[in-house]
Amino acid sequence: MNAKKESGRHLLDVKIDVKIKLAALWVTLMFFYLYADIVAFYQPGHIEDVMTGEVVGIQINELFLLGTAVLMAIPSVMVFLSLALKARANRWMNIIVGVFYAGVLLATMLIPTGTEKVWTYYTFYVIVEALFIALIVWHAWTWPRQEA
Repeated sequence: MNAKKESGRHLLDVKIDVKIKLAALWVTLMFFYLYADIVAFYQPGHIEDVMTGEVVGIQINELFLLGTAVLMAIPSVMVFLSLALKARANRWMNIIVGVFYAGVLLATMLIPTGTEKVWTYYTFYVIVEALFIALIVWHAWTWPRQEA
């Protein structure tokens, strides 16, 4: 534990376990995914596109919605797994799933949007999501070790 002196009193700085950090990062990432999708509905024409059954050239059908549901369920499960798995499995699961989500994020940036420009709010969300994914992989990669 670290203590910092402030006006004669010490502030307690408790070390947070890497499992809790990872779980919190997955929760935060999920919120950013959710907010990005909600904010998109305020973009002119987006709701109309959804109502026609196609968004940025992708047909909205049962398979698309199932894939989206699975894609969004994984971070939810990662919150639990980050707290429940043993260190070795936990570390590798977070690295693998984090790298996978980095790939998903990259793929969403490569999807052609036709003549539509990418709005600044979306670019902001992508940057922040990339930062949180990088933090997930970094914390898992640098998992603290102890002598045997």
